[in-house]
Amino acid sequence: MAAQFAAALVTTGLLALLTLASGNTEGDILYAQRQVWKDPNNVLQSWDPTLVNPCTWFHVTCNNINSVIRVDLGNAGISGSLIPELGGLKNLQYLELYDNRMAGSIPANLGNLTSLISLDLYNNLLSGVIPTSLGAVGSLRYLRLFGNNLTGSIPASLGSLTKLVHLELQKNALSGSVPASLGNIKTLQFLRLNANMLTGTLPLEVLSLVLVGNLTELFTLTQKCCKE
Repeated sequence: MAAQFAAALVTTGLLALLTLASGNTEGDILYAQRQVWKDPNNVLQSWDPTLVNPCTWFHVTCNNINSVIRVDLGNAGISGSLIPELGGLKNLQYLELYDNRMAGSIPANLGNLTSLISLDLYNNLLSGVIPTSLGAVGSLRYLRLFGNNLTGSIPASLGSLTKLVHLELQKNALSGSVPASLGNIKTLQFLRLNANMLTGTLPLEVLSLVLVGNLTELFTLTQKCCKE
């Protein structure tokens, strides 16, 4: 009995250490991100790296093991770039950075966020291409990147996001054709690709989502189509 009790104490201690280490690592990542942002409204004032973990910081939400699952900084007046280390927030589910002045490219490392449900980077100043690595985030339901300066083609890898409900890429400078692989996303309800520089016709695989899928709103090129 004593041996079992001792083993239980050791296990509990190890779990506590792992939780603490996770919290510290995630706090380091978020504090490093804070360092490259300009924050004129001081919304990040509570992001104190001397605390045990970031779970008490404003705009950060953690789960029951003190791991970060949400970062909510929409319309916060922040400017600056996104650091690749954000891909180390392994339990992150919501990254809400819309309506700011984020610049630079979208880090390919965000494709490591395999628990991510919502990636909202819309209405910023982001440039460069949409990383193909985002196609590896199979949990993603909301991908909203509209209102930026993104270029290049729409990655065919996004067709692997088979839980996606909203795909909103409008008002960028995307070019090329719409990939037929988007027709694999049977859960898709909103597809908005208008106000880009896309060419060609819409693939039948995508059009079929209106007829047999859940797609209720479709904006492509200059046309709107919706299910009655």
